[in-house]
Amino acid sequence: MKHIGTLIIGAGQAGLAMSRCLSGRNIPHVVLERGEIANSWRHERWDSLRLLTPNWQSRLPGFAYQGDNPDGFMSMPEVTRFLNDYAAASRAPVDERTRVLSVTRHGNGYRVATDRGDWNCDTLILATGACNVASVPGLAAEIPSRVDQITALDYRNPDQLAPGGVLVVGASATGVQLAAEIRAAGHEVILSAGEHIRMPRHYRGRDIQWWMDRAGIQTTRTDEVDDIDRARRVPSLQLVGSHAQRFCDLSSLATRGVEIVGRLSAVRDGTALFSGALHNHCALSDLKMNRLLDTLDSWAEETGLSGIGPVERFAATPCPASSRFSLYLGGGHIRTILWATGFRPDYSWLHLPVFDRKGGLMHREGLVAPGLYTLGLPFMRQRNSALIDGVGADAAALADHILCTRGRSAA
Repeated sequence: MKHIGTLIIGAGQAGLAMSRCLSGRNIPHVVLERGEIANSWRHERWDSLRLLTPNWQSRLPGFAYQGDNPDGFMSMPEVTRFLNDYAAASRAPVDERTRVLSVTRHGNGYRVATDRGDWNCDTLILATGACNVASVPGLAAEIPSRVDQITALDYRNPDQLAPGGVLVVGASATGVQLAAEIRAAGHEVILSAGEHIRMPRHYRGRDIQWWMDRAGIQTTRTDEVDDIDRARRVPSLQLVGSHAQRFCDLSSLATRGVEIVGRLSAVRDGTALFSGALHNHCALSDLKMNRLLDTLDSWAEETGLSGIGPVERFAATPCPASSRFSLYLGGGHIRTILWATGFRPDYSWLHLPVFDRKGGLMHREGLVAPGLYTLGLPFMRQRNSALIDGVGADAAALADHILCTRGRSAA
């Protein structure tokens, strides 16, 4: 049995940022990682994926992008190198290839059982991220067996897919990017779209992330929104990590030959049934986009911002006059369904009474229970909490709380 005052589970950007902040406060700790540093970026992303945030926005405590392409977008190997370099520069005490089997209460602290021995700690930080498991709806069980099913976590490139049609379910950033890639590879593609948010990659001559960063949108705090639960469920913006195209939205996909249908609502007797609310979802998406652009324009005017282009507005998303409401899956036309329906954390090893009735981890801005913290979750303390650029501020706040708690305990 090993003992350490503070233990971190996970060596992605959240765990490494937390380690750096603890080291800066002279708090001894160890980081446990089930695989390698940046394991999820290394092994659980598709081959062509690039960050949706520009390189200049890759900022962590005491570390930032220093390359010659600040306005570019990192590939997955580049993200892995960036985080490995960060771990080395921070001298992060990471125990790689150490899988956590269970976490239980032990006295005033916690016992963490791993496949390489057990740990006792006074303070435990869960930095395993929010994208450990693909969220697949229960209706997937009704899909005919002759149709292959794959999630965005398992997808790497179109070569994995059987020849024939592909139904992509989900129209946030992941769904639209994969639909475009699979269509470009020669597959017939149908995209099932529910709630989504359309957004231009650049606006008035600047990247949309530049606007959201400078206007303070990304650092909006939890107490500044009316419904934080709703805010945490907002789908990712329809963006792609490239300046080659302004939109990766339903309209651009339709021009490439992707068929757009409504939200997948049921599967009955081998037939997929789609909602008739596609037009409403598109109209709401355009409304949300324009509200954000209005906010950015108002901020630019109030601050007297110069060096930007004129105000722009974009044509409404054109919806098909009559999209299909059903699709028979038993005839061999559709060979693959790709689930791009979101992700959720995996806390199957956390044996503590810290979950709500829906199985979600209960926390208040990262504080879960005495001595127990979480980090890297969507809108944990502010809107960008789950991003490389946002996790550092959260890590610093939690490190200060841990230091203060230690001080009280010593007194």
